[in-house]
Amino acid sequence: MDDFDPSDINEYNTFEDFFARAHKAGSRPIHRPDDALTAVVVADSRVVTYESVAETKKIWIKGHDFSITNLVMDTQLGIKYENAAVASFRLSPQDYHRYHSPVTGKIKLFRSIPGDYYQVDPVALQSQVDILTRNRRAYVIIETAEFGDVLFVAIGATNVGSVVIHEKFQKSGVQVNKGDELGHFQFGGSSIIVAFQAERIKFDNDLLQLSKQRIQVSVEVGMSLGRATRSTWRGEMCPAPTYAEVADPNA
Repeated sequence: MDDFDPSDINEYNTFEDFFARAHKAGSRPIHRPDDALTAVVVADSRVVTYESVAETKKIWIKGHDFSITNLVMDTQLGIKYENAAVASFRLSPQDYHRYHSPVTGKIKLFRSIPGDYYQVDPVALQSQVDILTRNRRAYVIIETAEFGDVLFVAIGATNVGSVVIHEKFQKSGVQVNKGDELGHFQFGGSSIIVAFQAERIKFDNDLLQLSKQRIQVSVEVGMSLGRATRSTWRGEMCPAPTYAEVADPNA
């Protein structure tokens, strides 16, 4: 509990207060905070990354109907992310359940979609039910010069009371910085999908290689996720980090 504010569990009046607890300032440093060319992890979670939507269905997400179009319920928007690179973050009930922006940019669009509350654990994700596109979810698109339009989707699961995007970030044109808190879940396991337009990001190699082995990696808010690939780059490349902590895929 040393990473949280308050750190004394007795100071939480309800379990819901504890579930939505906040990090203590400085406990989750943001990777290269002033470098708009790097993207970061959005939640304390287990992550898998894919270089394309097609790869998600081969490796991990088995629902026959999974697509960005079904996820956002918008055909035109889905076409934009048809060949998107995807990072999938799974949160367990014991995790910190606030989520943060992966990039710096401006809010372009906000939507909330009603749905059911299926579980989002690895076994369920490989069932014939397309869980991620049936659960209640909310999403924003973040417009950036470096990564193009970045899609951030927060997806509720069993026992999640609500999926909240802070009101400030529900308005188009609002500035959001990498690491800013976008919103939170209320009670239960949950999932986040972040999609980048084709050929706009290179995920850190360790994440890609472990994902191909169907291994989820334990990560924390602010860790490096990847780097922009387009000609907007400035300055020298920084080496990708090595992820030592690997999660049990059945956890």
